[in-house]
Amino acid sequence: MRLLKILGLASLVWLTGCATNEATKQADSGTPVSTNSAPKKQISPSYPTGPLSPIAQYELGSGNYDVTGIKAPSDLWDRIRRGFAMPDLDTDLVRDREQWYATRPDYMLRMTERSSKYLFHIVEELERRGMPTELALLPYIESAFNPQAVSTAKAAGMWQFMPATGSYFDLKQNAFRDDRRDVLASTRAALDYLQKLYGMFGDWHLALAAYNWGEGSVARAIARNEKLGLGTSYTELNMPAETRLYVPKLQAVKNIVANPDKFNSELPLIENHPYFQAVDITHDIDVALVASLANIREEDFRALNPSLHKPVILAAGMPRILLPWDNAQVFRKNLSAYNDGQYASWTVWSVPNTMTVANAAQRLGISEADLRKLNGIPPRMMIKAGSALMVPRASTTHQDVSSQLADNGQIAFTPEIVTRRTTVQAQKRGETVAAIAQRYKVSASDVADWNDVKTSSRFKGGERVVMYLPVRLTSTSFANHSTRQPKVAAAQGKAQPKGRAAPAKAAGRAPAKAAPAKRKR
Repeated sequence: MRLLKILGLASLVWLTGCATNEATKQADSGTPVSTNSAPKKQISPSYPTGPLSPIAQYELGSGNYDVTGIKAPSDLWDRIRRGFAMPDLDTDLVRDREQWYATRPDYMLRMTERSSKYLFHIVEELERRGMPTELALLPYIESAFNPQAVSTAKAAGMWQFMPATGSYFDLKQNAFRDDRRDVLASTRAALDYLQKLYGMFGDWHLALAAYNWGEGSVARAIARNEKLGLGTSYTELNMPAETRLYVPKLQAVKNIVANPDKFNSELPLIENHPYFQAVDITHDIDVALVASLANIREEDFRALNPSLHKPVILAAGMPRILLPWDNAQVFRKNLSAYNDGQYASWTVWSVPNTMTVANAAQRLGISEADLRKLNGIPPRMMIKAGSALMVPRASTTHQDVSSQLADNGQIAFTPEIVTRRTTVQAQKRGETVAAIAQRYKVSASDVADWNDVKTSSRFKGGERVVMYLPVRLTSTSFANHSTRQPKVAAAQGKAQPKGRAAPAKAAGRAPAKAAPAKRKR
């Protein structure tokens, strides 16, 4: 039986060899090779009959063409040049801006080197959408490619989104991150907006003017010119000086990129290769830990993830991060081997009621200074109820921050209440400490402390009662300022320390005789 199997296998090998030799002979002789007896249909090549026109690089991704260039771009600048598709603007303002950039080579070099982290991604997105690659140069004009740039009008990020426009394009702005600075999210929003504007005006120069000036402003300028029988192109509209210079700036940078030698400019080499990779995050994790596991500096991590406000990444709100291309795999490998306890040292606490920073810090077991610094709490402010505070994470806490908090958490403040020493009168005989406290919405223990009596005490009708009330109450008809001020209070000002409902006794003495030191309002 075994011998028969061996013979059968040998026959199969011999037959296969024969078939291969026959196919080789047919190929060598020019005879078509077929695996079945049915003849194949011959396809004749199709040659164009009309005049040829060049295909722009950005058009290749539109689906209208099935061919691509044989020679790959030598670098990213070459790739950008191949995709130029906007009409050129040739004006004195363009030449003025060319001169401005050309005479500042150090500025140009810093700006272009900074862009090397982000430019490949932007070009990829433009080509994928079939948009002109000149638009990849727009952040040079907007922010000098600085994702942390903030304008005087509060526009932020390399694409300079205003808060309201950012919200319209779903760029989250909360206590933990600002997506107007996020590389992926802001680029997506900017290109969405530019496509929308081009669809409205049908002209890239007008679309750019609207990106800078606002779509309503451009539409009204066009309507005014139409009413006067004037032209409606970019150069013919009446617009602010900033918008008038906006497209010439972009055209000037485009011209320098197109021919740097002409302007004695040097462009740093930017490889036609991704600078970063997106890496999924499944747990809340410290920024410092990510940098350590990826073997990069924390500042390099933040350069690729500039939207982060805090020292921790909340996975529910930011499920992926960007890492340098070669470090992404290093991070994945080290993360899979990491077993040193928690990933995050911080979590989020939703403040249950309005409270002072001192009270919140005491409740959390953290110093007031650290709590202020971590959450950006300004002086003389209280934390409003519902605020989302970044706080230390207990070792027993295993649950990550919810998506509701991670995406929508905000922090709000209210001014601390300033109190003044005031005297009021008991309205009836035997009025209790608790009754007076309830009337002025303070605690009975505070009223007792201020008057050096017990909480169960009663006052005679018309008797003067010392109170420390908010300023807004001391001017009402039922509150009278005392003419006798304690010496310590008179020397240091009348305002009670902000944010406190009442002062404590000083060295066991009644406040009516020696009130504690007070801060000026």
